[in-house]
Amino acid sequence: MASRVLQQLLDTHYPMFAETHPLPDYVRDAVHALRSCRTAALGGHVQACPDGHVERVWYNSCRHRCCPQCAQLQITQWLERQKARLLRCDHYHVIFTLPSELNALWLANGRELASVLFHAAWAMLSELLGDPKYLGATPGMIAVLHTWGQTLVLHPHLHCLVTGGGWDGEQWRAVRHGYLVPARVVMPVFRGKLLAAVQKAVDAEQLTLPPQMTLPQLRMLLHRLGRQKWHVQLVKSPDSCKPGRQRTRHFAGVGVRLLGVTDSLRVRLACASSASCALVVVQTH
Repeated sequence: MASRVLQQLLDTHYPMFAETHPLPDYVRDAVHALRSCRTAALGGHVQACPDGHVERVWYNSCRHRCCPQCAQLQITQWLERQKARLLRCDHYHVIFTLPSELNALWLANGRELASVLFHAAWAMLSELLGDPKYLGATPGMIAVLHTWGQTLVLHPHLHCLVTGGGWDGEQWRAVRHGYLVPARVVMPVFRGKLLAAVQKAVDAEQLTLPPQMTLPQLRMLLHRLGRQKWHVQLVKSPDSCKPGRQRTRHFAGVGVRLLGVTDSLRVRLACASSASCALVVVQTH
């Protein structure tokens, strides 16, 4: 049976919180879906034996993407589809993180910066791995955007599952020496490509300035970020070349359908439920 801890927390604390805090419609809709899931509020159906021996009432699900009661089947089905796309080779998990200094710009231009992030990551990987010095071939990649961190605060980052090799036009080439590319090489190339793309968008007036930020301040920020170290992580996937569950479990770490409201978060909220009001964040984007 699915856990109802989140529903209990929402039923206990959300009405008071909603009365004292302005919330966008998508948050209110999400909370309504989660509170109503598998209850009489959404209706239901009766499962019965034709001879009348057994009868059970099943309430309908909300099917909201953030609902921990509904999403497990969707997660399993999505992971199975992604597993079928994986090649029988080693894979590397690469994480590209947008600096927190750009969070305000992200909030004002989420769609545009998401596109920049995807393109910068692929441009960097295809350029470096296309260099005969490192591989000399075109790799495969599945990329997933996460916009929150473990504490559900804004933390845009890209999870990429990259093949440990590539196609050079004639044959498959595996990476040498057991590693993809050095992280010390990846970081500055990725940083340069992303900042150049953001600067180009700024010059073309394609981005909206965040409140209380002027154009000179944004240019100074971009210049300063060009001299800082960025967070780029490369990890070889364990058992990545083996078929079956190992690859699925690893890829679950970069699953686009993973929930922001996890079991551990629900436990932390439950421990704080004695407070007069608990803040529950529902991530829908």
